[in-house]
Amino acid sequence: MGGMSPTPAVVPAPPAPVVVGAGPLTVDDVVAVARHGARVSLDPAAVAEVRRTREIVRGLAGDTRPHYGVSTGFGALATRHIPVDLRHRLQRSLIRSHAAGSGPEVEREVVRALMLLRVATLATGRTGIREETLRAYAGMLDAGITPVVHEYGSLGCSGDLAPLSHCALALMGEGDVHDAAGERMPAAAALAAAGLTPVELEEKEGLALVNGTDGMLGMLCLALHDLRGLLVVADVAAAMSVEGLLGTDDVFAADLQALRPQPGQATSAHNIRKVMADSPIRASHRTEECTRVQDAYSLRCAPVVAGAARDTVDHAARVAGWELASAVDNPVVTLDGRVESNGNFHGAPVAYVLDFLAIVAADVASMSERRTDRFLDVSRSNGLPPFLADDPGVDSGHMIAQYTQAAIVSELKRLAAPASVDSIPSSAMQEDHVSMGWSAARKLRRSVDGLSRVLAVEVLTAARGLQLRAPLTPAPATAAVVAALVEAGASQPGPDRFLAPEIEVAHRLVTDGTVRRVVEAVTGPLA
Repeated sequence: MGGMSPTPAVVPAPPAPVVVGAGPLTVDDVVAVARHGARVSLDPAAVAEVRRTREIVRGLAGDTRPHYGVSTGFGALATRHIPVDLRHRLQRSLIRSHAAGSGPEVEREVVRALMLLRVATLATGRTGIREETLRAYAGMLDAGITPVVHEYGSLGCSGDLAPLSHCALALMGEGDVHDAAGERMPAAAALAAAGLTPVELEEKEGLALVNGTDGMLGMLCLALHDLRGLLVVADVAAAMSVEGLLGTDDVFAADLQALRPQPGQATSAHNIRKVMADSPIRASHRTEECTRVQDAYSLRCAPVVAGAARDTVDHAARVAGWELASAVDNPVVTLDGRVESNGNFHGAPVAYVLDFLAIVAADVASMSERRTDRFLDVSRSNGLPPFLADDPGVDSGHMIAQYTQAAIVSELKRLAAPASVDSIPSSAMQEDHVSMGWSAARKLRRSVDGLSRVLAVEVLTAARGLQLRAPLTPAPATAAVVAALVEAGASQPGPDRFLAPEIEVAHRLVTDGTVRRVVEAVTGPLA
């Protein structure tokens, strides 16, 4: 047939490999492996340290003195001395019995994150694991083999025991996994297809594979990445709302923010000023005829709330950084060759900030919903039609979009109740205080998703409000968001249409970075 050949699809370059063992991983490293499939490369010096400390553990195997996890049982059963001929069975039994999760499967990116973080701790050499076990675990990750891990099972003390045990079970060739294509199959079959041999665990290795905060930390890293992006969108949405509601940007002036030197607040206010710059809508009411003295709190105080959220995210990122630099196991091989029990597996530091971030998500979403509601109330919208409807009464406009926001915000308020204060004892009172960090992380994932959806509704509603200000035109940056929505099939004023798909379009543009990207094409980078 004649005609031009189709343009070949552009295949994105694979992400660069992440080197494990040369130093602490970063949040971006975790996202690259967990979400984008980056491969793992083991640092040679780290592998050498793994070999060295494994010899220390081997030296303890024949010692007549008991060593926890090497020649004893676990938890409340640590008083029993295990003879040499039962020690391999001890490690297998630990993994099989601890792989006791229940409920729905957790997301692939969460499992990959916790696997990467376990590999990182193993690569420190502080766990006493064998080199072949480390390489097999990293190989499973690189092959895209994702063990089936369940929603329930971790108390966040002695680490995320059940989730990590399900991963260790797959390393042994047992249990179920998903292959790189997402097909569920027995672990043994997936390992064989990838050219990997199931691992027969030796002394100490079972403990080394399950004693870590990797699940809660992995989810914290993913949430930090997502929240940083969403807080920029929150500033864009606030700017669109202030502009569309005929509010003032005078209150965001740098000298006013400097009177209260909260760093996040200054950043947020700076973003809003940049997004609103050169707005004909704003200029239209910068006159003596405008009698309004102050805007409502949801407009005027937007940088305070979004800024405090930023500062909380920064604190959580510092905690994550400390945890990413940690070698969490029990017992550990110290730098001078001692094998010592410890309590570093307790998840409290991570659990606390996971709970803090759920509060942040709820409050930013709450303020966003209040701005949306102002667009819909004819007594507060400064001249816009009721509910932004084309023919109010016949059409309902965005009335129920705000209901959707309200339902999500109410859910986020419930999710903001801390999990980390709800300790419950286990293991015959040996583990008598636990962090519940896994639970804090699971609810934070739902909170982050809810925040993204609330912001999407505000962006969609504010865009319609800006369009209804015609013939006045919005700022170049906010106009770019409106244009992106229209191009994607949303935010076109007129009679009522099926609204749910438009909300999903707005949500996609919020979460895939489009909203931020089109704004920054006008303003330059936002912080």
